[in-house]
Amino acid sequence: MPNVRTDMTVSLDGYICGLAAQQPPYLDKGFFRITEWAVAHQAWRERGGFDGGLQGADNALLKEMFEQAGAYVMGRRMFDSGEEPWGESPPFHAPVFVGTHREREPLIRKGGTTFHFVTDGPAEAIKRAKAACGDRNVHISGGATIVQQAIAEGLLNEMHVHIAPVLLGQGTRLFEQLPDTVIELDRFHVLDSPAVTHLGFRFPTAA
Repeated sequence: MPNVRTDMTVSLDGYICGLAAQQPPYLDKGFFRITEWAVAHQAWRERGGFDGGLQGADNALLKEMFEQAGAYVMGRRMFDSGEEPWGESPPFHAPVFVGTHREREPLIRKGGTTFHFVTDGPAEAIKRAKAACGDRNVHISGGATIVQQAIAEGLLNEMHVHIAPVLLGQGTRLFEQLPDTVIELDRFHVLDSPAVTHLGFRFPTAA
C-alpha cells in the first residue's frame, strides 16, 4: 500500500502562518518566515524552475520528499493561495487532488501537474491519490485543516514536522482541531540544523 505522508513547517509555538494569512490570499510574513528554510535550498528551487540554492542535510531531506511523492493532496485554501504564484509550471510534477466544496473541472498544467478537485472529503481525495501514485508516496501538502482531518480519520502513516526557531504569537495552529483522544506516535527521525529542527513520526494504527 502507498505511504501517506505530510510535511508541515511550524513556528516554535505551533503556527503554520500568522493571523493575516486567515484571509485571502492566505499568505503572510509569518508563513514566509517559517518556510524560508525550504525556499533557500536547491531541491526546492529546482522545483520552482530557479537556479542555485543551499545544499546539505536540509536539502537532502527536501530532495527525498520530492522524489518519494507520486501524488499530492491539498486543501482548497492552499490551492487558492498557490494557483497564481505557481504559474503554468507548478512544482509538483504529479497529479494533485484538491479537497474542496466547490466543483471544478481538472486544471492541466505543464510539467505533469494536473489539479483534480474532489468534493467527497479527504478520504476520497487520498483514495484517488493512492490510485495515481504508483509505488511512491501520497503527500499531503497542507494546509492545517486537511492535515487535521487526515489525522482524525486515521489516514496518515507519516508526519514530518519542521520547527522554525521563531514565535508567531497568533495565527493558524497545525494541531487546533483534533479529536478528544490520545494518538500515539513513533518518533523515528530527528535532524537539527541552524535554520530548522526536523522531527519524523509514524502513526502505528494508521489505515
